[in-house]
Amino acid sequence: MLEFRPEEIEEKIAYHFKDRMLLRSALSHGSYVNELKINTYPDYERLEFLGDAVLELVVSEYLYDLSPAKPEGEMTKLRAALVCEPTLSECAGEISLSDFILVGRGEEGQGSRTRASIVSDVFEALIGAIYLDGGFEAASRHIERFVLKDMERKQLFYDAKSILQERCQKKGDTLEYIVAGESGPDHKKVYTVEVYINGLRASEGQGSSKKSAEQKAAYEYLRKEKVPSG
Repeated sequence: MLEFRPEEIEEKIAYHFKDRMLLRSALSHGSYVNELKINTYPDYERLEFLGDAVLELVVSEYLYDLSPAKPEGEMTKLRAALVCEPTLSECAGEISLSDFILVGRGEEGQGSRTRASIVSDVFEALIGAIYLDGGFEAASRHIERFVLKDMERKQLFYDAKSILQERCQKKGDTLEYIVAGESGPDHKKVYTVEVYINGLRASEGQGSSKKSAEQKAAYEYLRKEKVPSG
């Protein structure tokens, strides 16, 4: 089974736990805990529930203070871009979080440790663990460091497919996403998707699912074209 390596993850997040069992729980998938014969403990789900609430509050307060004139609808849209699964999975990638997630043997074989939905959930669980261990300020610092940056880029990525769709509709262009290739074993697939506009290849993106690859392909096109997010 995978090993719990607290020192390494603490170094990456620049936070050292007083109670490392909170960290261990945050990193543990239910399948891992279920395979333990003795000394079982809670998996990440309860901490994820708590971390999700802390994340929403910190991001909401930050956006509220950042732009006093910004209307509620715009703040809601930006918050959604910052706390969505693809964004949190990307934030988790900065600390190689998937390398530390503890899953059972069966789930490991299915590639669950690198699945975006699980990685983003564990990222939220980590926030919950930091909150319980070090308080609201410690959790806020963690969120500010890994989530509250590059906001325009994250919003553009979040909205990329819908922005590109609207842009093509206004201009009367045809838009098509085509899977150009797959690589890697079944449990760790990488998809390459190409964007075609009016039958011409415009950009490509890669992801662990066809949906994420499409999102990245659309984002790459918009970034190249320097299309504003709003």
